[in-house]
Order: sequence, then C-alpha cells, then structure tokens
Amino acid sequence: MKYKLLVLDVDGTLLNSKQEISRRTLSTLVKVQQMGLRIVLCSGRPPHGLTDIVKQLEMPTYGGYVIAYNGSQIIDAASGEVLFERSVNPEIVPYLEKKALKNNFPLFTYTENRIVSNVADNEHILEEARRNKMELVYEPDFSIVLDFNPYKFVLVSDDEPALIELTNLWKRRLNGTVEAHRSEDYFLEVLPYGVDKSAALSVLLDHLKVDVSEVVAFGDGVRDVGVLQMCGLGIAMGNARESVRACAEQVTVTNDEDGVAQALESLIIAKMQQTAIPLDELNRQNVSTMMGALGISYTYASPTRVEATMPVNHNTRQPFGVLHGGASLALAETVAGLGSMVLAKPDETIVGMQVSGNHVASAHEGDTVRAVATIIHAGRSSHVWNVDISTSTGKLVSSVRVVNSVMKKR
Repeated sequence: MKYKLLVLDVDGTLLNSKQEISRRTLSTLVKVQQMGLRIVLCSGRPPHGLTDIVKQLEMPTYGGYVIAYNGSQIIDAASGEVLFERSVNPEIVPYLEKKALKNNFPLFTYTENRIVSNVADNEHILEEARRNKMELVYEPDFSIVLDFNPYKFVLVSDDEPALIELTNLWKRRLNGTVEAHRSEDYFLEVLPYGVDKSAALSVLLDHLKVDVSEVVAFGDGVRDVGVLQMCGLGIAMGNARESVRACAEQVTVTNDEDGVAQALESLIIAKMQQTAIPLDELNRQNVSTMMGALGISYTYASPTRVEATMPVNHNTRQPFGVLHGGASLALAETVAGLGSMVLAKPDETIVGMQVSGNHVASAHEGDTVRAVATIIHAGRSSHVWNVDISTSTGKLVSSVRVVNSVMKKR
C-alpha cells in the first residue's frame, strides 16, 4: 500500500459536532489499521484529553502515535513512551502572567489530568476542562505555584481585536523565544519556540523512517495547514475555512458527514481490495489479540478463499492432548471474518452472525492444523463460508459453516 501513516486532527476533523467518533468513521479507521495503516492523532489537546479516543480507535494494538499540545509532545500509544517533548522556558512565565493580568485575560496551562488557571469561572476554560475530562484547579498566584514545566499556555478573551493585537506583538517581540498562535477565536496559545504540528510530525517520520510521500493527513484548522502541505496527500474537511481548503490537495465532506470515512473508503479501502492483502502486517498486528494467543497465522487470502494455520499446543488442546473444538471454531471464524472484510464494500461493515461445526476427527498436540475457507454465498446482506480444518497430513478434523452479516455503515 502506498500510505503507511494516517495523520488525523481531532476536533473538527475526527470528531463530529457532538464531540463523538461516528460508528461509520470508527469502523473505517479500524479497518484501515487492519490493512496496515498506522494512525497518528495530531491535536492541540493534552494527552489526557486523547486517552479515550486512543482506546476507542484501538491504537495501542495497531502501533499508533499521539502528537499532543500542537506538537510539544510525541507519545507511543502502545507503550506510553514519550518520544519527544519540548516545554516553555519557565523564565518567561512571569512575563506571560503579567501581560495576561494587564489585559484582563484569563491564563491557564495543563499538567497530567489537571488544568491550572488564574481564573475559576471562565466559560471557555470550564469547557476545555470538560472536553478533556480534566480537573480545573484555581491558582490566583499562577506563576509562583507552577512546579512543573508546561508544554503550552493559553490566554483567553472574547475581545478578539485585543487578542489579535497581543498575538502580533508577541510574534515580533518574542520571536525566537516562544510561538504565539490563535487556536480559537478566543484562545491565544503560547508554545515552545520552533514547535508546531508539522515540525513534530517530521520528528516522528524520522524516528519511524517513513517518507512524507507515504503519509495521508486530514485537518480543518489553520494549525493543520503545515501538515496538509507536507504530506503525500493532504485532505481538508468540508467544514474547514476557505484558506485551509485552498492549501489541501483534496477536500472531503464535513466532520458531521463522516468526511474522514468517506475519503478513506474511496482512497484506501476500495483500492486496497484490488491489490494484494498484507498478510505479514495482519499477522504482526494480531500478536496481542486472541489470534496471537492461539497461534493463528494467515497464509493466504483472496476475495473467495482464505487460509490460516494454528498449532495444537497447550493453548489450543484439551486436557488429554487433542485439539479443542472451541479453538477450531475460533480458527474458522477468523478466516471467514477476514474473507468477508475483503469482500465488503467500502461503506459496509461485517458482523459475525452464526457459526456451527461438525468435528469428525482428532488432531493431537504437536501437530499444526490448516483452515481453508471458501465462499459459498456472497449476498447483499450476508456471506456464508465453508471452512474445512485438516491436520498436517490432510485428515479432515472439522467442517464449519460461518455466516457473517453485511451491514451498511451509519
């Protein structure tokens, strides 16, 4: 497959206006990860505010990464290891606080699961805490009590002209010291100098030895423009402002219309189904799943036939050393499930509906059984597979019928 990484902005891109990942988008993102594409969440949010999204997308299983604080931190989703981080020089914090107080701008920053602010009741800060599921801590002596090095500061005001004026002042006066950008009409962000999403992505690509031509990115905001322009394929959301859409190679529909899913279904999934299926990558990704625990390994896959092997060992045998019937059914469901995923159209998802097996002979510990699934019915609403499981000598062990339901994504 041409692309190896999928870079996703979160708010306004991955999430809809209800701050949710739609069922269709979630199904599509899991599917492209199963096809070998790794996800990078690239967001202004703190890591704590992305934890639930990382779990929902199953990113630890598929080797994903998180770029948080608009580029101040890079985290391995599987191990939690921080691969890169930059914090704001603590010497400038008193100056930031002084300017915020002079302009009557509330000021806040993040640490672990807390937001620390010099104002307790600002509606925008309260919403930021709620969105990221963080505790809001009120500290009137803001710069004095900070006993950590923040990755980002945010000044808040509904007086947009005043916020623009301060942003422009700091771009001139603090150039070389910090980065000052507007992330919302009412937010002025202060980041470490040289930090932004595209710079952090460059660090990650160098770490992974991935070329920019192998990356597809989605975004909707001004802070996403650098990423959209540097990647092999940059796709702007339909809800992005015109200046952002003009910088992207393609434009999809809005985040409330499953824009990410629609683009990936046509660009990745439909094309992937016309090419070789990456069995090595699928086997690697499944090491930490039930497939890995049972030792199941795909050996062949096409739209009409899927094959896999499974050892008869302490994980798959009964107490007296013969293959467990439940392990045989799991093997059958595994090969039939992949076959239906390959057959499914981009706007379809697969749900297992029924499995029934006839066990006709024994396979003994030390042997390796082979499952061969062949499609016997590929309908609009269901797929029916016949799966024969045999020993290494070709003796039939089980014959299993698997029925999968084909459902339209919503």
